[in-house]
Amino acid sequence: MIRIAIIEDELPAIQKLKRFIAELEEPTEVLGELGSIAEAIEFLQSTTVDLLISDIQLHDGTAFDIYKQVSVGCPIIFTTAYDQYWMNAFETNGIDYLLKPFSKDRFLKAWNKFLLLRKSEKEKDIQLANLSRLIEQNLSEKKFKKRFAVQNNQRIYLLEVDAIVLFEAKDGLVLAFDKEGKKHILNYPTLREVEAQLNPADFYRLNRSELINKNFIEKVERFSKNILAVKLKGYPDYYKTSQATTASFREWLDQ
Repeated sequence: MIRIAIIEDELPAIQKLKRFIAELEEPTEVLGELGSIAEAIEFLQSTTVDLLISDIQLHDGTAFDIYKQVSVGCPIIFTTAYDQYWMNAFETNGIDYLLKPFSKDRFLKAWNKFLLLRKSEKEKDIQLANLSRLIEQNLSEKKFKKRFAVQNNQRIYLLEVDAIVLFEAKDGLVLAFDKEGKKHILNYPTLREVEAQLNPADFYRLNRSELINKNFIEKVERFSKNILAVKLKGYPDYYKTSQATTASFREWLDQ
């Protein structure tokens, strides 16, 4: 019996993966469906699986926040809607990388790589080492966005990322607020797509709707037992972490 855990926060994607898994010839069992960093950490601290199928972008951060806090000894098949460069890198390794939306044939290709890897513990160790190296390599080499092209009526102007204090998703729009207090409407459908292009060392997703720049943090205060309130320079309001992000936010502040 091959034990599997799925780390994914989108229900259609979970259902698709479970359908593909159910149609496999090998006996399998999905032990966990984990929709957040906190859930995944808690699960992996107490449960051993043979394979993780993990989305990279979750609503409360990235999957790498999980693997920084929990030692994972099993192979990982990553899924994501972003970054063709990473996909090409992982194509040459036993652990695969699925770019959404992926087909059943593409899933089976990744599954077959996992089966080959499973046959040899020695080969498994080599592939996991290569995966770790590739993750670190791509994190260090990834080019992050430096500016956004913003269209205002008939004019297009450039907004420097370093000048942005806060991103906010509101009423179907993604807004950027700069150090002068000005609001800019970005041509992006979701905050997640903006987050994927920013340097995680500088920007952090506090909750579903707010993404802040570390360089403009004025102070951080305790709001409740599991929630922190963040004051940004030049802005009167406090922006709060969610319960799921508080722990990783504390670690991010120290980086």
